[in-house]
Amino acid sequence: MLPGDPAPLRQLGPYRIVRRLGAGGMAEVHLARRFGASGWEKEVAIKVLRAEHRGHAELERLLIAEAHLGARFAHPGLVQVHDLGLASGTYYVCMDYVDGGDLRALLRRRPLPRPLALYIGEQLALALAYVHRLGDEKGRPLGLVHRDVSPGNVLLSRSGAVKLSDFGIAKATAAEDRTWGRLRKGKYAYMAPEQIIGAELAGTADIFSLGITLHELLLGRHPFEAATSAQPSRAAGEDGPLAMMEAIRRASLPPDHDFADLTPGLCTLLRRTLARDPRERLGSAALLARELAEERRSLSAAGLLELSAWVGAAAGHPSAEAATTGSVNDDPAPETVGMDDSVADLSADLSADLSADLSADREDPEHQR
Repeated sequence: MLPGDPAPLRQLGPYRIVRRLGAGGMAEVHLARRFGASGWEKEVAIKVLRAEHRGHAELERLLIAEAHLGARFAHPGLVQVHDLGLASGTYYVCMDYVDGGDLRALLRRRPLPRPLALYIGEQLALALAYVHRLGDEKGRPLGLVHRDVSPGNVLLSRSGAVKLSDFGIAKATAAEDRTWGRLRKGKYAYMAPEQIIGAELAGTADIFSLGITLHELLLGRHPFEAATSAQPSRAAGEDGPLAMMEAIRRASLPPDHDFADLTPGLCTLLRRTLARDPRERLGSAALLARELAEERRSLSAAGLLELSAWVGAAAGHPSAEAATTGSVNDDPAPETVGMDDSVADLSADLSADLSADLSADREDPEHQR
């Protein structure tokens, strides 16, 4: 630790911090333990803002909103949120600890067999189907859109579980959200065309993002990378992100797109998930899950046991992992834009009630736990 660096977290409320698992531009996640009677203990993940962002009201609002949203979830394909607390002025969210790694990092270590790629895609589609159908207390649809479906937000456990994580930028389309109105959120390489241009989003945007992820898992490359390399620069010095965003905005897979040896059914399915017009995409994530399950029927077995073996081989021995300073995803993804990098562009008209609520939390002993 360098002079002037913040002291490492040791304890937050009833949770003893063990080590940092990973960090992004805005937040960091730690492995922690909670202890109970008769030697009971449980490992959990604790998410907090990075030290330089703690006390920043707008960012605290986002963390709190993520915790409130996560508390609604009850699905095996989603990371569960168990607690939202405030200790020594630091908000924290207690979540499932997924012992394994994120898909983005694990893919760097070991190639993924095609049957497992389809299985992972199917499980993610099932999780999205649940999210898109989720309603409020009166059964009214929330219209949730994850908006950041990408390999870095897919967690795979050593037991073979597939979990979609990080709902920090998810938006309930039925709710007012002035704070984020002008921002693109997500990772540019996985955005839907309508997300890039700032248009209204629906669940079909997540289907597009999952389509990009599936293309990468099955073929080892981004579906629009060829369009990016062939695209002439519009201005000197145009960088990769802008070229990729423009290629996705156009979202045109040519008739002779290279699908390698994928079955005709899979080729058609990928084209339908990657259609530029949301109205031409698959109608729902549930339908995508069913079609992926059908495609898996002709391949070798792929399920919990097979994925568990693959994750174990890719992630390595748990004790070796614990010896590092973080997990397999300790650095923020280079393609991240939006929430982590555009904080300065937040709308200035954030409700003053938020600051009052945050101040009340800090002054109320009941909330300091």
